[in-house]
Amino acid sequence: MNARIRQFIGVLADTFWLVPAILVVFGISLALGLVALDRSGLVPQALIDSPWLYNGGGTGARTLLGAVASSTIGVAGTVFSITIAALSLAAGQMGPRLLRNFVSDRGNQFTLGAFLGTFSYALMVLRSVRTQDEGVFVPHVSLTVGILLAFVCVGTLVYFVGHMAGRINVDTVIELVSEDLRIAVETLTDAEPRSSVEWQELGDAAIAITDARRGYLQELDRERLADWAAAHTVRIELLVRPGDFVFPGSAIARAEPATDGIDAAIRRATALGGQRVSRVDLEYPVRQLVEIAVRALSAGINDPNTAISVLDRLGATLCDIVPRHLPTGIVCRDGVAVLRAPATDYDGLVDAMFNTIRQNAAGSPAVLIRLVEVLGAVASYEPEPGRIAALRRHAALVVADARRTIDAPADLADLLARQARSGLA
Repeated sequence: MNARIRQFIGVLADTFWLVPAILVVFGISLALGLVALDRSGLVPQALIDSPWLYNGGGTGARTLLGAVASSTIGVAGTVFSITIAALSLAAGQMGPRLLRNFVSDRGNQFTLGAFLGTFSYALMVLRSVRTQDEGVFVPHVSLTVGILLAFVCVGTLVYFVGHMAGRINVDTVIELVSEDLRIAVETLTDAEPRSSVEWQELGDAAIAITDARRGYLQELDRERLADWAAAHTVRIELLVRPGDFVFPGSAIARAEPATDGIDAAIRRATALGGQRVSRVDLEYPVRQLVEIAVRALSAGINDPNTAISVLDRLGATLCDIVPRHLPTGIVCRDGVAVLRAPATDYDGLVDAMFNTIRQNAAGSPAVLIRLVEVLGAVASYEPEPGRIAALRRHAALVVADARRTIDAPADLADLLARQARSGLA
C-alpha cells in the first residue's frame, strides 16, 4: 500500500471527529428510515395502540422531541467541556504529547457521538411531526426509538463520568502508553531472524537524494521501494528512519547507480507529518513513557512512585523483546540486498529507555535502586550476551551517578547490594 494512503488511514483512525460523525450520519439515516416506516402504514394499529409504542398526539410529540434535542445538545457541550478540562490537566501533569491518548480515545468519541447522533435523530423526526391544523402525522415508532435513545444517552453520561475519572489517573495513562508500546513491539519486531545477507557499502559514485519536504517520517514502504530498486538494478541507502525529522533540502538517501525516477520512487514510498507516531516508530511510545517519568521527577511534582511505575513498564517491554528480533533495516530481492534503512538496535532502545530517567533521577535513591532492580530482572531472563552487556553498561552508569549524587552511605550501600544481587556488578 502507498505510504501516503497508509498515513491517511492512520491519521483518520486517530481523529477525534470520525466516530461522532459516523454516529451523526447513523442518527439521521435511522430517523429517515423509521419515519418512512411510519408513513408506509406497515405498523399495525394494534401495536400503535399498545403501551409499547408512543401513542400521544402531535403536540406532545413535538414537546418530547424538543426536550430530547435541547437536552442532548446541552449535555454534548458539557461533555466537550469536561474533555477539554481533562486535556488541560493531562498536558500540565503528564506532557502535551500524551494528549493523543485522550483525543483518540474511543470512549470519549462514542460519548460525544451518542449525544450528537441523538440530537440529529430528534431534529429529523421533529420535522416530520404534524398536528391537527397541518394534517395529523405522528411517527409512533420513531418517537418510541427517540425515547430509547434518550435513555441510552443517560447511561452513556454515567459511563463517561466514570471513564474520564479513570483516564486522568496517571497509572491508567502509563498503562495505555505501555499497551501502545507492546503493540509496537509485536508489529515492528520479528519472531524469527531475517536473512543475514550483508550490505555492501555504496561506492564513491553513489549520488545523494535530497528532499524539499519537511517533517517527521511517518510512513516508509520498504517493500515497494525495494521492488522498485530491484526492477531498476539500483541499491538505495536511506539516511533516515521512521521517527526522524527530515530537514528541507537535506539528503534523505544515497543510491548507486544514478537512475531516472529514483527521487519520485522515494517520495512515493515515504510520507512525512508534523509529529511522530507509534505505529512505525518503536522509540516514540518509549519516549512518551520517559516523559511521564521525567515530569514526575521534576522539582514541581516530585513523584518518584510514578517514575518507578514507568521503569516497571519499560522492564516488561524489554522482557517482551527477549524472544524477538529487532529489524536490521536491510531488504533483499533474489538474495541481493537492494535497500538499507536505519533501524532501532537494542543498545539504542535501552539508551532511549533509561538514559534520561537516570539523568533526572540523580539524588533519588528509590528510583536509582528500582532502575538497577529492573535491569537485573531483565538480565536474568535475557540469554543473549550482547544485550546483557548493554544492561550491565546501564547498571554501571546508575552506580556511577549514585556514587556522585547520593550522600547517605546506607542508601548507597543498599544500591550496591541490589546491583550485586542482580548479577550486573
